[in-house]
Amino acid sequence: MTSVAAYAAPSEAAPLEKTMIERRELGSLDVLIDIAFAGICHSDIHTVRGDWGPQSYPLAPGHEITGTVAAVGADVTKHAIGDRVGVGCLVNSCGECRSCLQGEEQFCARGAVFTYGSTDRDGTVTQGGYSEQVVVTESFVVRIPDSLPLDAAAPLLCAGITAYSPLRRWNVGPGTRVAVVGLGGLGHMGVQIAHALGAEVTVLSQTLSKKDDGLRLGADDYRATSDPDTFRALGRSFDVILNTVSAVIDMRSYLGLLDVGGTMVCVGAPGEPLPVQVMSLIGGRRSLAGSNIGGIGETQEMLDFCAEHGIVAEIEVIPASEINAAYERVLASDVRYRFVIDAATIGE
Repeated sequence: MTSVAAYAAPSEAAPLEKTMIERRELGSLDVLIDIAFAGICHSDIHTVRGDWGPQSYPLAPGHEITGTVAAVGADVTKHAIGDRVGVGCLVNSCGECRSCLQGEEQFCARGAVFTYGSTDRDGTVTQGGYSEQVVVTESFVVRIPDSLPLDAAAPLLCAGITAYSPLRRWNVGPGTRVAVVGLGGLGHMGVQIAHALGAEVTVLSQTLSKKDDGLRLGADDYRATSDPDTFRALGRSFDVILNTVSAVIDMRSYLGLLDVGGTMVCVGAPGEPLPVQVMSLIGGRRSLAGSNIGGIGETQEMLDFCAEHGIVAEIEVIPASEINAAYERVLASDVRYRFVIDAATIGE
């Protein structure tokens, strides 16, 4: 085992602090990555604070990781020293079940191994990207195209694929009318990707405070959901609604915005149940669905798509010493649109 500097939560009630964590020795199929940047995802906060269940502490979060390859195991063929690479939400899976064989490792029947807070195949608890280095099996490491800056590419490894996967699965393209609920870390990626796919895009946000941003990112229209006229005017206007918010919303009103046969896809995860009246679905042959990141192959596809279309996250780069302050700002929705940690500052 090798010790590396990291920022980790010592308990669910304590702020993150600088510490040392252990990384396994390089195996024959492993890649050692010098981390350059790590994005801050809202799920990092939920996880370390125990919102989604008890955790093993200390816990270093972070699943939006970019950097360069520092060393490779003897049998590695996909990556070489110096390559620009990334690691997203997954670091292992069984590789044998139906989901894994279909390239959907996130749905591994035996349990996907997530980048932090997950029990790996060797029984250790995974530690994430708020650290100087990480060791990952080569098949879970993706290539970062040269045209994507490592800092602005980091959030693509979670926010980007979380938006891309459902838009592709529900065949969004020219002629598709898409509404994106919320213009935050997920929503601002959804707008850019849906626009690049050729869809007609409308942002549905509580207020018009981010309207200029939404239109600049590719939205064709921007409506305030706090205005009751929005729901009256936009009834049956959309084929797909991408719901990116982690809050309880009036599902009846939002489902009424779908045309016949339309689908609402939820990618945000509110802490409370979303009440749904079945007639809201039956009355328009509508569907309510969920989506959870994407597999490794689809993540690489997303990165290549973003490189082709010049899509990156809008970020604020911070030193590691500001992580706890950044958490509070995320909770207050005071970020446009993603914090990214400069990993070079973790050991300072």
